[in-house]
Amino acid sequence: MAQRLIDAGVVGVVGHLNSGTTIPASRIYADAGIPQISPSATNPDYTRQGYKTTFRMIANDEQQGTALGQFAIDTLKAKTVAVVDDRTAYGQGLADEFAKAVTAKGGTVVKREFTTNTATDFNAILTAIKGAQPDVVFYGGMDAQAGPMAKQMKRLDIKAKLMGGDSMQTPEFIKLAGDAAESLYASACGLPRDKMPGFAAFNTKFQSKFNTEIQVFSPYEYDAVRVLVDAMQRAGSSDPKQYLAEVGKTDYTGVTGKVSFDAKGDINNGAVTVYQVKNGKWQVVSTVGGA
Repeated sequence: MAQRLIDAGVVGVVGHLNSGTTIPASRIYADAGIPQISPSATNPDYTRQGYKTTFRMIANDEQQGTALGQFAIDTLKAKTVAVVDDRTAYGQGLADEFAKAVTAKGGTVVKREFTTNTATDFNAILTAIKGAQPDVVFYGGMDAQAGPMAKQMKRLDIKAKLMGGDSMQTPEFIKLAGDAAESLYASACGLPRDKMPGFAAFNTKFQSKFNTEIQVFSPYEYDAVRVLVDAMQRAGSSDPKQYLAEVGKTDYTGVTGKVSFDAKGDINNGAVTVYQVKNGKWQVVSTVGGA
């Protein structure tokens, strides 16, 4: 897809969805000198390749995993954790950072297990975890696996709380997990929507046009487009050779808040918010960082 976009003459890219696609595509865009802003990919490696074309709108997995690990130890008072990931660039990266943060805070990882991003049966993994009696089970992966995992944890009477990242903090997870979702935790990169300075107006316009629920990354996608347009306006050109340098100088306040980038292209002071399912809905617990 990346090469097809270049062949089509695009002058800027907002994407891709996840780290597994964003990272390999970034080399193609870098070779072509085309700015790429990801609204959703969180693996730290994306902006650590030395490319001048890569930018990120949200906190990365190092920030997210650290926030979750600290929350598990400081707020949930966990002493032991089990960690499971789906072996994707996103899932494994987030799980690694969570485990590092837990260890740094004095906690112990008593089990480290692996699955895939297509699995639905976790009984063998969960049975092994149950024997280790962790206080928290952390899953690095998508809601499609986290939902069934939560159900199976409840069926096996595992007392540990399940935690996950932004791909678990979705309405779909609650739908898939059913009543097993209640009281579980997950994070999302960015401020809660009611704290985003431009979300109310954005939501009103979005609903009037599309009449559907806003997806998790929609506000960041919108701001990413505006950041590219802002850079073009300041450069007086839509030619990537002319406006690329201006993207790195961004000082823009959009729907999601203040947007500026560090030398690697990561957003400065990226926020991470922890949520808990209460009465069948995600509710804000705490936020770290943010403008």
